[in-house]
Amino acid sequence: MLLMELDLDACYEAIRSRDARFDGRFFTGVTSTGIYCRPICPARTPGRRNVRFFPFAAAAEEAGFRPCRRCRPDRSPSSPDWDWRGDLVGRALRLIGEGTADREGIPGVADRLGVSERHLRRLFVSELGAAPGSVARTHRTQLARRLIEESSMSISAVALASGFSSIRRFNATMQDTFGRTPTAMRRASGGTASAGCTLRLPFRAPFASEDVLSYLRGRATPGVESVGPGHYRRSVDIDGSRGIVEIALEDSGEMRLHAHLDSVAALAAVVRRSRHLFDLDADPGVISTHLSGDPKLRSTLAALPGLRVPGSFDGFELAVRAILGQQVSVRAATTLAGRLVAAFGEPMAQPDGPLTHYFPSPHRLTDAPIAQIGLPERRAATIATLAHAVASGDIVLDGTADMTETKTKLIALPGIGPWTVAYIAMRALRDPDSFLPSDLGIKHALTKLGIDPKDNRDERWRPWRSYATLYLWASLAT
Repeated sequence: MLLMELDLDACYEAIRSRDARFDGRFFTGVTSTGIYCRPICPARTPGRRNVRFFPFAAAAEEAGFRPCRRCRPDRSPSSPDWDWRGDLVGRALRLIGEGTADREGIPGVADRLGVSERHLRRLFVSELGAAPGSVARTHRTQLARRLIEESSMSISAVALASGFSSIRRFNATMQDTFGRTPTAMRRASGGTASAGCTLRLPFRAPFASEDVLSYLRGRATPGVESVGPGHYRRSVDIDGSRGIVEIALEDSGEMRLHAHLDSVAALAAVVRRSRHLFDLDADPGVISTHLSGDPKLRSTLAALPGLRVPGSFDGFELAVRAILGQQVSVRAATTLAGRLVAAFGEPMAQPDGPLTHYFPSPHRLTDAPIAQIGLPERRAATIATLAHAVASGDIVLDGTADMTETKTKLIALPGIGPWTVAYIAMRALRDPDSFLPSDLGIKHALTKLGIDPKDNRDERWRPWRSYATLYLWASLAT
């Protein structure tokens, strides 16, 4: 939802009825109080002349509004309008979410996108109503507030984890944004007694979490990933920050992230990647309404409300798994992935049950004798070539690069065909409209549903063909 597309009457009706469908899509600034709220805020609905609407929390803060203490804008799900967009603003938002702005500043973000800082600012102000620096600042303060109130991390650790360069800057920014110091916020919340860091991961209902976990369970890489009842665990190594991450569905229906890292500097990236893995920014209502327009899919959609597209925690890791899965069963690919990790992954200093290794980095696989794990020489060479391209920076697989350009570079690599590119695009590049017509499971599902693969029926599923793909695979089990 762009700044110029906000329908003021529709927004006001949404806050009047507290419509959860709009949560995270816009924020309401109340001029009589100076605060901004989520559409579902339980407070009394302000008069129509006393409200302003903003597509981004940062835009409300840049206009001088403070976040509401009741509805907690920092706990709203992220806007799905930007989760899948591959334009400059969407890619810049993903870079900010990864913490690039904290490490390299906005000039670094602009440089990665190949544009000037001035041009990037112009796009942000036009479409989001806030400059890139303001968006990065809001991202930092929202993460910091959640860490203060939901974790037992020290205040200094919170400042580092949320991307602040100094305690003085951290204290001043939090005071300016929330009207309270970090210490006062911790005291008011009572804190928590948790080991490591624990954070809520908000999402839009419905959410078929067990179906996502089942999908990940069948593809869990031995030594790196472990999936049990209601939870997913894995080892992580992000720019030298290592540890274990667990994402669990609580009895209350909340999804929570438990992170045990040797450096909190990677926490922002861990949060974003965890949300990506479970596709938590999706809007299942919009997707289901569109796909249900096809009567051939309607019963499958009704049987599995809230099905998500399982993403990836690391794009390179997912791409390697896709290559290992070429022309073999899922079980065989998982076995090969386990061998790859055991042979070339770095062992954890302190193994934790089934988690024993870190997935091998692109640098470790560039010249590794990959074929020794029982892989055909040609497929081993494909992995090595991909590893070299990623290690050199020629190919970026985290959704922050241009989608079309990335697909073109992937298809040019020997041993990577349309199926592999589409699969990588769907799970690693956040493409909501990726389709795999040559996939054997898709062919079986289409036949089962009475759909002729030659009639191009998938065209009517745009722009949500990635979700249609998951529903087609799921239909084989129902």
